Amino acid sequence: MRAKEARNGKNIGISFEFFPPKNAEMEAQLWSTVEALKAWDPEFVSVTYGAGGSTQDTTLATVRTMIRDAGLAAASHLTCVGATREDVHAAVAEFRAAGVKHFVALRGDPQGGIGSAYQPFPGGYANAAELTAGLTELGGFEISVAAYPEKHPESADTAADIDMLKRKVDAGATRALTQFFFDNDVFERYLARVRAAGINIPVLPGILPIHNLAQVKKFAALCGASVPAFVEEVLAPVDDDPQERAKRAAELASAQVRDLMVRGIDDFHFYTMNRPQLVTAVLEQSGLKPGANAGASHAA
Repeated sequence: MRAKEARNGKNIGISFEFFPPKNAEMEAQLWSTVEALKAWDPEFVSVTYGAGGSTQDTTLATVRTMIRDAGLAAASHLTCVGATREDVHAAVAEFRAAGVKHFVALRGDPQGGIGSAYQPFPGGYANAAELTAGLTELGGFEISVAAYPEKHPESADTAADIDMLKRKVDAGATRALTQFFFDNDVFERYLARVRAAGINIPVLPGILPIHNLAQVKKFAALCGASVPAFVEEVLAPVDDDPQERAKRAAELASAQVRDLMVRGIDDFHFYTMNRPQLVTAVLEQSGLKPGANAGASHAA
């Protein structure tokens, strides 16, 4: 793991999540975003992986370019939905050959989509804890996993959810990345329960600057996250004013980051949505400065 960058006198670690592009226009947008955010010298970046490996080829190509051309420490998401263990191991071998040393191990959404019943694939890993154990056995990887401050929607309760996180840690996970949240009290209470359960790995808060309030509310409802009233009160009145909406969204997210710093958090994982402007504004308004590689360029 890389050392954190000293930013405004604090050792703050940042990381970014991207998703693989679906067409040429989205590909250009992705690499423009990578170029802009690379200046912040992230500890790592991650690239999502479609359910059942549906984006495996584009994820692999994206991660390979990030490692080879952009010089970034790139992690690939990896799921076990719709795949046998042999399928998963074959994918891991391809990613290893591309230089991947870090996976974000996830069960993945049910094949029928979010909200449908999950069924383990015959001959496959049943959940993220088993997948983490499999990656640990294969050896040579850093393994991040997901954490849910408001619990996974399929967990019976918070205790069961934290027990699953403990299983993933016992299986070899070295870092947890949280689902997005907007109420820092929720995160602080969750982290206290995680630590009380004997889980001592870093738990990075997932920060989502809001580009589209309606879309975020819809996704939050599906994944069990909440959008507090104060978020709607700030953003809803300016929904038809893109410039003011972006300004307020950056202020909201940067206030969240600054408050988390006051509470002792020094690692942050940003969901970029493959757009650099809001994330950059949040970082700047949080009092952070670009890292040691600011100004570096790459050919993507």
